[in-house]
Formats: sequence, structure tokens, C-alpha cells
Amino acid sequence: MDRLDELLKQIDPAQLPCHVAMIMDGNGRWARMRGRERGEGHAEGISTVRRVTELSSDIGIKYLTLYAFSTENWNRPQEEVDTLMYLIGWAIERELPDLIRNNVKIHLIGNIDRMPEEARRKLTGSRDKTAHCTGLNLGICLSYSGRWDITRAAQRLATDVKEGRIAPEDINEESIRERLDTAAFPDPDLLIRTGGEKRISNFLLWEIAYSELYFTDLLWPDFGKAEYAEALLAFQQRERRFGKTSDQVTNG
Repeated sequence: MDRLDELLKQIDPAQLPCHVAMIMDGNGRWARMRGRERGEGHAEGISTVRRVTELSSDIGIKYLTLYAFSTENWNRPQEEVDTLMYLIGWAIERELPDLIRNNVKIHLIGNIDRMPEEARRKLTGSRDKTAHCTGLNLGICLSYSGRWDITRAAQRLATDVKEGRIAPEDINEESIRERLDTAAFPDPDLLIRTGGEKRISNFLLWEIAYSELYFTDLLWPDFGKAEYAEALLAFQQRERRFGKTSDQVTNG
């Protein structure tokens, strides 16, 4: 029995997170450590996306959200941005048959209109072709940031108030949540970040209020199924209190 099988046998299917979010960090450093171009690291990272998507689907996780490209990433060198845009479009088309076969539904989260035309066409086409799928919901965050999303939700609320669809005193957490780009997803139970950094980097700021955080020093291309299983096991060992005491949680 290999390491992954041993880890999977320890996971309690009844205690799986419903929604896992991931900050995929370390592609550039992975490439630099090997004397290669940063784009090669991003290309290698696509294999990790496939691994975590496959395992999520296989073990029954309902929602997986991947931070693929932030609004801040537009400030990177143009050559790297162009490489990323090409890889994102190429990868989604390459993986589409397997995603459909595995019943994975794609959701695009973020300011997709800002994406280059070819990448946008491939992304929206792949999303539409998986619209009938009923298995894993795969959220791909592109040209996204938490502050951007909250700001846009506030703008939508302001418009609704102005046009009389909602009164200011009726605004609550739910009315904000349902105007976020992530409205179709429940809040993440588990947020995983690779690459050694221990920060959120403007990702799902509203949604992760009570998420469990898991940080690993592994760079994203080195994060395999076994490492993912270890993160899931670590999640199952935590007590989620949501503001309650341990005794309240234990006693129901």
C-alpha cells in the first residue's frame, strides 16, 4: 500500500470539508530553483491542478476553489502575464474532456471581461460545456480579489437601494453574500496555501471568516495527492467552534 492509500484510509468520509479553497503559490520559485523560466513553473503547476481536482472529485468534496490569477497579478511583467493567459486557456481546453467525464462543473469567478479575448472564449466555452455536470463544483478565480468582490457587492447594493429594490435597513450579511461572485458556493471549510507564505493575499476575504487555515512550505508544483490528503486529515483533527465553547460543541 502506498502513502496515499494509507492516508486515504484514515480520512473519515463523514468529516470531509464541503468546500476547499486553495492559494496556489510557488510556481515561479519552483522554476527559479531549477534554473528555468517562471512560465515553466506555471506550466508544471497545471499538473497539480489536475491532481487536486481529481482527488477532490474522487473522495466526494463538493466545492473546490482555486486562486488562479489575482487582480494584483496584472502588475506582473507583461511577458509573464501573457504566458499565464495562454496557459490558462490552453489548460482548460486540454482538461475539458476529463472534467466532463468526471462530472466536474466549472464556475468562473472574477472580472472575466478583463481577460484577453482568446483566453476568455476558451474559459467561457468550457464553463458552458460543463453546465450540465452535477459532481464537483470547480471555481476558478481569475482577475479576482476579495476587496474587488466586496466593493462590487457594495456597488450593487447601492444601486438596488437607489432603485428601490431594497431598503438600507434591510441590508444584512445575506444580502451582501448573495451579491458576491462566489454566491453559488458555500463558505470554505478549509483554505490551503502552498509556498511557505502565511497570508491570505486578498482571497475570499468575506467568505473565510470561519475557515480553517492550512499552510505548507511545499511549492505548488510539488503539492501532490498525498500532501492534499494530509491537509484533509489535519482539518479533521481540528475543533470548529464558530464562536462557541468546546463544551457547547461537544454537547451539541
